[in-house]
Amino acid sequence: MGTKIFVNLPVKHLGKSVEFFTKLGFEFNPQFTDETATCMIVAEDIFVMLLTEEKFKLFTPKKICDATQSTEVLVCLSRESREKVDEMVRSAVAAGGATYNEPQDHGFMYGHGFQDLDGHIWELIHMDPSAMTPDERNDNK
Repeated sequence: MGTKIFVNLPVKHLGKSVEFFTKLGFEFNPQFTDETATCMIVAEDIFVMLLTEEKFKLFTPKKICDATQSTEVLVCLSRESREKVDEMVRSAVAAGGATYNEPQDHGFMYGHGFQDLDGHIWELIHMDPSAMTPDERNDNK
């Protein structure tokens, strides 16, 4: 079995968070879902555990960061196209999230992002290696 990644994020209202991410097209694994946590499926080997703050506190001796005031983590996901980046940002805003900056166009890479209901920042990027110059391709090796 290959390595899987589980990002754990504290949320204030689990039901509202599930509703928000469902509107963005994510699905959840019911096997790992109860009233205190859920497992959001991002990709075959990538998952986000949304945990109530009370549940999250069981896993750390540290104070939980208020993501609307401080940055605890930046989650970055790739999308299939620029249009898919913009589509997810529009969906996030329509579902109650917010943008935190303008789209960034670097030629070979396009990015934009949103803040979820708890203030966690989700960056979205589309990379087009065919648009990279030979120097840019060599710098990324």
